[in-house]
Amino acid sequence: MSKKQIFTLEYPVRCSPSILFEFLSTASGLQEWFADKVDERDNIFSFSWNGSVEKADVVESEEESFIRFHWQHAPAEEYFEFRIEKSEVSNQTILVVKDFADKKDIKDQSQLWSYQVKDLLHRIGS
Repeated sequence: MSKKQIFTLEYPVRCSPSILFEFLSTASGLQEWFADKVDERDNIFSFSWNGSVEKADVVESEEESFIRFHWQHAPAEEYFEFRIEKSEVSNQTILVVKDFADKKDIKDQSQLWSYQVKDLLHRIGS
């Protein structure tokens, strides 16, 4: 099995970091755009898509800054992360998504993230 590679995507967002962080770090916020249904208990998130459930642990987070998840079925060194940054030039809020995929799948995974983030931006009115 080939080792997955990390990739990073950036999206400009027109909303405050506090509002954006709610959509990235709470079950109700993530359910708005990321999965069909999301539940959270003891820092373990259950994401449901079309009846299939995947669980992810919150590895680390900092209010209004970032949250990192680890899929329970994935190797320990793999994660996906949402980070909120400010552009020094424009002072615009930037959503940075980090994830892992096989090299041949990075393009498809990037398109999937872009589709989901587009839904997020629509939900927050950005």
